[in-house]
Amino acid sequence: MKAEYFKHILNFKMPSGTSRGVLRTKETWFVVLKEGDNWGIGECGILRGLSIDDRPDFETKLKWACDNIHLGASSLYDALTEFPSIQFGIETAFRSFFTETPFEIFPSEFTKGKKAIPINGLIWMGDKVFMKKQIENKLKEGFRCIKMKIGAIDFTTEIDLIRTIRKEFSAEEIELRVDANGAFSASEALEKLKVLSDLQLHSIEQPIKQGQWQEMARLCDETPLPIALDEELIGVFTSKERQDLLETIRPQYIILKPSLIGGFLGSDHWISLANENNIGWWITSALESNVGLNAISQYTFTKNSKLPQGLGTGSLYTNNISSPLEVKEGSIHYNLNTSWNLRILNVTI
Repeated sequence: MKAEYFKHILNFKMPSGTSRGVLRTKETWFVVLKEGDNWGIGECGILRGLSIDDRPDFETKLKWACDNIHLGASSLYDALTEFPSIQFGIETAFRSFFTETPFEIFPSEFTKGKKAIPINGLIWMGDKVFMKKQIENKLKEGFRCIKMKIGAIDFTTEIDLIRTIRKEFSAEEIELRVDANGAFSASEALEKLKVLSDLQLHSIEQPIKQGQWQEMARLCDETPLPIALDEELIGVFTSKERQDLLETIRPQYIILKPSLIGGFLGSDHWISLANENNIGWWITSALESNVGLNAISQYTFTKNSKLPQGLGTGSLYTNNISSPLEVKEGSIHYNLNTSWNLRILNVTI
């Protein structure tokens, strides 16, 4: 077996009204395994400024993994602890290689096109008019769970916007999640959570910046609104560190992004710890192309979560890879009438 990797730049569809500073492009790397007529593919994608493996030696480490592919999936995984996105890509590539159909790595009722996965509709940050228009579109598209980024505009304006939504749609009709991305200071967070709790929200992701375990623990203990940890999980590698984090903070939920936390094995470990500590969880993509999103979606379906998942990012790009993944009526489906097409990558498999 031999392995090679290549880089692809994904370009976002950026609707007018999007806040300045929002990502315009996303780098991702693909690992391809080959032996005779057999092949497999996996995606290693990092988020600049967020991924723990956003570091100068990333590509050097990826090359090392490909040069040493003979070590096998398990040994490589252990050697790549500090590079969770490469762990995810290598793990996916091996699964892809050793399955009958390279893109069907977790065969299920989902990949047979018989069942779909409920997902949340993602709202881009921007001004009030722009965000309200997006929400209206998501509702027309059949979404019953909406995730909004907050912290980009004035808090009072954001509250007014959410209050407008709640006047039109009850919590039974529309589930609202908000993601602060650590925008609140520790001193002001609790008061803001109290204001938000009046709007019948499902949860808030990462109200304060990660790394403040004691402050986050206090918030999770006193909050009137369920808190979900997101960025807090990044860079927490060992079993003891993960256990300590959950036992210290005691969040209501954790959010799993396989590219950021060590792929499927890393996600399995977090899920096991969360279940042991009576903590809820759901899975979210980290702006992967359809190759990575496909792997994450298939894995997610096998976990039988009843919550809407964060898997609706495939349509964000102008140059994504054509795939059977299709979002409709608030769910992600596997459309067997649509084929994979890797030609945009300019690679021969």
